[in-house]
Amino acid sequence: MTSDMTADEVLKLLSLEPNATCGFVRETYRATQEIAPGGLPAPFADGRPLGSALYFMVTPQAPVRLHRIRNDQLYHYYLGDPIEVLLLHGQGEHVIVGPDLRAGHRVQLLIPGNTFHTARIIGSKRWFLGASTEWPGVIQADVELGTPELLTKEFPNVAADIRDFPQPVN
Repeated sequence: MTSDMTADEVLKLLSLEPNATCGFVRETYRATQEIAPGGLPAPFADGRPLGSALYFMVTPQAPVRLHRIRNDQLYHYYLGDPIEVLLLHGQGEHVIVGPDLRAGHRVQLLIPGNTFHTARIIGSKRWFLGASTEWPGVIQADVELGTPELLTKEFPNVAADIRDFPQPVN
């Protein structure tokens, strides 16, 4: 039964490893078919796999760090607490990814490419297990960490929220 699982148990069972942007991660899929260099519009100059997918776990000690990827990505809720995602586009947007559909949670969330975002856990278990699928597939050059000080100037309507979301110290 999954309702009594701990974060440590899930980490071990799924072989999740610490990640610079998303708590703990394990890539579960990388397409073997590649899009050739020049086969995609800017900013994808290099070739890419058709798609990729990964598990990720967020805990208070390992949050989703403020970042963006060039690629569109879809978050999926699996187990544990919901997360509140702060998307930095337009005036800024807060979305809950979790299991309570009646409360307005989403079990999937599209994060458009090049959207800075971060997330934090809300709930009592103190861990979230989800997945992210991306297309085209992500390579390291697609990932960029955000600088809260700069993004508060670009998104003044949610500046307090940007500062309020936990960010790991390097």
